Amino acid sequence: MTKVPVGILGATGAVGQRFVQLLADHPWFEIAALGASDRSAGIRYSERRWVLQPDMPEAVRDMELRLGEPENFSDCRVIFSATPNDVAARVESEFAAAGYFVFTNAGPHRMDSDVPLMVTDVNPEHARLIRVQQKLRGWDGFIVANANCTATHLTAALKPLDDAFGLEKVFVVSMQAVSGAGYPGVPTMDITDNVIPYIGNEENKLEEEPHKMLGRLDGDHIEPADFILSAHCNRVHVLDGHTECVSVALRRKATPEEAAEALRSYRSLPQEMGLPSAPDPCIVVRDEPDRPQTRLDRMTGNGMATVIGRLRPDPILDLKFVLLGHNTIRGAAGGSVLNAELLLKQGYLKPA
Repeated sequence: MTKVPVGILGATGAVGQRFVQLLADHPWFEIAALGASDRSAGIRYSERRWVLQPDMPEAVRDMELRLGEPENFSDCRVIFSATPNDVAARVESEFAAAGYFVFTNAGPHRMDSDVPLMVTDVNPEHARLIRVQQKLRGWDGFIVANANCTATHLTAALKPLDDAFGLEKVFVVSMQAVSGAGYPGVPTMDITDNVIPYIGNEENKLEEEPHKMLGRLDGDHIEPADFILSAHCNRVHVLDGHTECVSVALRRKATPEEAAEALRSYRSLPQEMGLPSAPDPCIVVRDEPDRPQTRLDRMTGNGMATVIGRLRPDPILDLKFVLLGHNTIRGAAGGSVLNAELLLKQGYLKPA
């Protein structure tokens, strides 16, 4: 197939670089343009610091950074956005209004009633909200958001349990990697030998977004899922990989063995379609008493899977477990790439 030309907004940041890394050799997409702020526009990409391993892909080293405005990306059909929230609120709407298909990792549009908030393994049917968005806003393009990185993996773990048994209450404590704060991230003297029990607005996002993603598409809107969620979010001295300790109350009681089977057997549309970035399985259940661990398990499924362990009874609710997911791959850039793969196969990446 002819590759689809794509642009990346915020290409110099940590998530923007992860987009570049994941798309550099993608079988369906080809990087045609890299966007940056006016501080970097006009220089070569290689003149900006690369913070990932391995080295910067050769194909993009000499690309000139473009100012992130719609008129500068006319050779692209698809836009992946890693722009800061204060920029994304304006710029992403301008791109969508100009006919671009925008897949964003930024937060401003996540809870817009007509914007799909997608974790592709969880709620692929929410893509139908795109047509509502285009009609309401008069756009030829659209915006599709992926969730907050912590909410992504939590929701992925909750989906099979909700389908099989129903969710009533969820309690979660997160231990979030420093890469979630972007580059250069948390100051060394703040995070070394420390746990920081506050991440600005993180608990609000974690308590809010899963209700939309696990909600039911009803005509032109999402009916939020009906369960209670309480979150504590902490920053810990880990480079990549968010760990979450989760307790759940179920509407229909289940043993740990029954829950493990529901999680292990879960497959969704990306797996059935064999999408290039789709992990299969999308959920990996570990039986060892000391897994998952960040160093050992964050790259499971090329960083796209959610890893669950220590599934056991909870004396206050019903069940408890530990989950781990890569925050800048599946929880950020990789989630947007997988969303775009699904919508390309479903025919959304062409004029309505």
